[in-house]
Amino acid sequence: MKLNKENGMKLVFFLAALTSVLAVALICIFLFAGGLPAMAKIGFGDFIFGRKWKPGNNIFGIFPMIMGSVCVTGVSLAIGVPVGLFTSVFMAAYCPKKIYRVCQAAINLMAGIPSIVYGFFGLVLIVPLMNSLTGKDGSTMLTASIVLAIMILPTIIAQAETSLRSVPDSYYEGSLALGATKERSLFFVVLPAAKSGVIAGIVLGIGRAIGETMAVVMVAGNQPRMPAGLFKGLRTMTANIVLEMGYAADLHREALIATGVVLFVFILIINLAVSMLNRRTFHE
Repeated sequence: MKLNKENGMKLVFFLAALTSVLAVALICIFLFAGGLPAMAKIGFGDFIFGRKWKPGNNIFGIFPMIMGSVCVTGVSLAIGVPVGLFTSVFMAAYCPKKIYRVCQAAINLMAGIPSIVYGFFGLVLIVPLMNSLTGKDGSTMLTASIVLAIMILPTIIAQAETSLRSVPDSYYEGSLALGATKERSLFFVVLPAAKSGVIAGIVLGIGRAIGETMAVVMVAGNQPRMPAGLFKGLRTMTANIVLEMGYAADLHREALIATGVVLFVFILIINLAVSMLNRRTFHE
């Protein structure tokens, strides 16, 4: 009887894993089957490196949207990663027990807030603030990056704090015994020892930032042109898809699916690079 239960649970676990793999496979098949023919019709080079997006004239160049996604993600990481790491160090080593639960609950709440709420926050507060500071339209790359930086904080903080707490106490205590200060021990001993988990948190943050749609649509300006500075509007790949998929048809629709293929490949490359980095770190 016990053996039958174990075999039954093994089958359940196997089916669950198979479902996950099958879901990813179906997504890949759908994207590539719908996107690759469009790339062939438009021309791979013209599609990836073209700088004009004019569906009415059958001109489909997504390079401005690729650079828009890269720039917005890069600036959001430059803002969010230091704040997230410092917050995780505070939570793991400095936060008083009386306020730890409050801080943790606030961070968990941030993770559960819908992206469109962040978009409203940016639209109502940050866009007018940028408008008053610059005297121009506040829907800019910097505005979108600030909103994304706030959105990725819970992911980075949670992963980094968990990794910091998993480092054996002997690392920290040994560093203190050798004469290092608390800050040096944390940033030069404990934090490097936890770098695998910290990197994983940053990668998850990259995935959320580069794949975010609604918040970016609401505050980025949505102009299909090459990024021209922090205080200029732009359009990302995800925004391009969601803005035009509702009325797109024929080659236009296929080009939007092909944009999804490029985005999917971006995520695969990022995950592969991190996997190789973690493997190298493990061997070292």
